[in-house]
Amino acid sequence: MKTTVNLKTIDIETNFRGKREVLHPVLIWDNREAVLIDVGIPFRLPVFQEAMAQAGIPFYKLKKIILTHHDLDHIGGLTEILNAFPHKIDVLSTEDEKPYIQGEKPHLKITPAFIDQFRAALPAELPSERRDAILRLLEHPPTAKVDQIVTDREELPLFGGIEVIHTPGHTPGHISLYLKQHKLLIAGDAMMIDNGCFVEPDNCVDADLAKSSLKKFLSYDIQTVICYHGGHCEENVLHRIEQLAYS
Repeated sequence: MKTTVNLKTIDIETNFRGKREVLHPVLIWDNREAVLIDVGIPFRLPVFQEAMAQAGIPFYKLKKIILTHHDLDHIGGLTEILNAFPHKIDVLSTEDEKPYIQGEKPHLKITPAFIDQFRAALPAELPSERRDAILRLLEHPPTAKVDQIVTDREELPLFGGIEVIHTPGHTPGHISLYLKQHKLLIAGDAMMIDNGCFVEPDNCVDADLAKSSLKKFLSYDIQTVICYHGGHCEENVLHRIEQLAYS
């Protein structure tokens, strides 16, 4: 039996990656609970609180956060959100991503060289307090305990079924999520949308593996895609994914 499921992207404006763009965490809810897919960059807690208030979602309904992977623009706001709500919110990820999220291993992409490049690229007019806060964040990314491990092809009993699709390459344990009832793919960073076109993700730990992972999507009846970088697409999506996967 179908349930009434609501979904919206929470648009977060940023220049985190050196250019102005909008990130797209996803909020899903029904009359029992709400789930957040990825949490954006730090210092954006009011954006999430306002989005929930506008949607009429009481804060106590946020029960789970599913992280597609550990990149800072996906988990940067994690500690703030977990600390802001009075109740326990479970954090879900893959086993491969868990040690990075929990701070047991350093982030794969935040290397000393990356931090040096980032420091050099900061605008000269940026106040020193803000500059120091950003660099501290890179050197000490937020961490949180992972409460539940999800695995490839696992169907989470949420909102008519959410299937986990392991799509490694961008990071080792990257996942995408398929909402069966909506025929909707939350791609995370498995691919991006740029100027209306699906494109391969950048900054991958294994670009060839990331491209190969796209082929997994072709066995699903996908009518809508949400990319973390790029937003929604509803036009002939499977054909366009196939073209990208085999290009």
